[in-house]
Amino acid sequence: MTVPDAESRFHVLAVDDSLVDRKLIEMLLKTSSYQVTTVDSGSKALELLGLRDASSPSPSSPDHQEIDVNLIITDYCMPGMTGYDLLKRVKGSSSLKDIPVVIMSSENVPARISRCLQDGAEEFFLKPVKLADMKKLKSHLLKRKQPKEAQAQQGQAVELEPEQQLDPRAQPAHDAEETAAEPPPAASNGTADGGNKRKAAAMEEEGMLAVMTVAAPESSTKPRLSTTSNSLAVET
Repeated sequence: MTVPDAESRFHVLAVDDSLVDRKLIEMLLKTSSYQVTTVDSGSKALELLGLRDASSPSPSSPDHQEIDVNLIITDYCMPGMTGYDLLKRVKGSSSLKDIPVVIMSSENVPARISRCLQDGAEEFFLKPVKLADMKKLKSHLLKRKQPKEAQAQQGQAVELEPEQQLDPRAQPAHDAEETAAEPPPAASNGTADGGNKRKAAAMEEEGMLAVMTVAAPESSTKPRLSTTSNSLAVET
């Protein structure tokens, strides 16, 4: 994608009560390959953005953006609502506060410039606006676009995480199957030797019991004394 194609995706809202200045800024923006919408007052800009000027008799509308605007460039000195008032309204809106705002003026008043920059303006251009000024807008447009892309990527990552997670209740059963499939560990030499010694001792004890059982009848016959013929005889 070429640079002009990329920049043409950016939509700039230009606000100026002067027809000549409005046509000039529109021409410069289109030359820089931006999509442009122009209005002649701050009140119309608010209506286009989904806000309503407090002094406007039109019915109220919800606080939301009616069109997809990536940047607002506005004249400072305008009847009714000044460019500074428009800046304050945009920055005070929860849905519009991230839109970059650039102020233009034919009067070089340091206090005015400083106040606009401190209250959220990205740039302050002195009229007549030049083509070189339009190149300064690109950095502010890209700066606003990058956080949105990062949030979209985070949202996609959050959606993928539940699918990649394993059911914790199924994990113990899986572990049990793996444990059952594993062969029992071989006994160490020390354990085998101890078992052999205990087995030999048991066999030896069983042998002694068998010998005692066999020998018991022979030793159970005790000698008896006989008292015949005034003599003692030992009978067996």
